[in-house]
Amino acid sequence: MSFITHLMDSLRGWPLLALVFLIPALEASVFLGFVFPGETAVVFGGAVAGQHHANLAAVAVVAVLGAVIGDTVGFVVGRRWGEWLVAHTAGRFVKAENIARARSYVARRGGRAVFLGRWTAVLRALVPGAAGMAGMRYSLFLPWNVAGGTVWAVACAYAGWAAGASWDHVVKIINRAGLVGIAAIVILVVAVVVVRRRRERRLPTA
Repeated sequence: MSFITHLMDSLRGWPLLALVFLIPALEASVFLGFVFPGETAVVFGGAVAGQHHANLAAVAVVAVLGAVIGDTVGFVVGRRWGEWLVAHTAGRFVKAENIARARSYVARRGGRAVFLGRWTAVLRALVPGAAGMAGMRYSLFLPWNVAGGTVWAVACAYAGWAAGASWDHVVKIINRAGLVGIAAIVILVVAVVVVRRRRERRLPTA
C-alpha cells in the first residue's frame, strides 16, 4: 500500500483521472477490490483536487463512470461465465461460500442489494457478478447500479476534497461507516421479519 500511495502522490492531471477511473472499474470486474478498494483512489483524487492539481467535478465524473462500467462488466461476466469462474477460482481468490452468500443476498434484496453493496469493498467486488449469476434483469440492475455508483463516487470525491492531507483517515472512516451501516440495515430487516412472523402467528388464534 505504501508503494501505491507513493505512486499516486506523483500523479496529476490526466494520469490521476485515469487511475481514478480504472481502479473502481477493475474492482468489481477482476476482484481487485480485495487488494485495493476503489474508494482509496477516489478519495485521493478528491484530495488532489482540493490542492488545485485536478478538477473536483472531473474526478467525480470519471469515478462515477468507472464504478458504473466496472459493475456492468462484473454483471455480464457473472451472467455468462460466473459458474465456471466459481468452479475454477473458488479457494484461490474468493471462497465459494462468500459467493453463495452474495447470490443469496442479491436474490433476497434485488436492486437494493446492488445499491447497498456499493458501500463495502467485499460486497462491491462480489454483488455485480452475483447479480448476473442470480439471473437479475439488466433493466433492474442498471438504475440501481447508476444510483449507487453516483452517490458513492461523489461522496468519496467530496470527502477527499474536504479532508485534504488527511484523506487516508477518511478512507478508513468510509470503510467502517459502510460496515456499520450495512450491519444496522441487516439488524433492522431481521427485526422487521421477526415482528411480522409473530403477528402472523397471532392472527389465527385471534
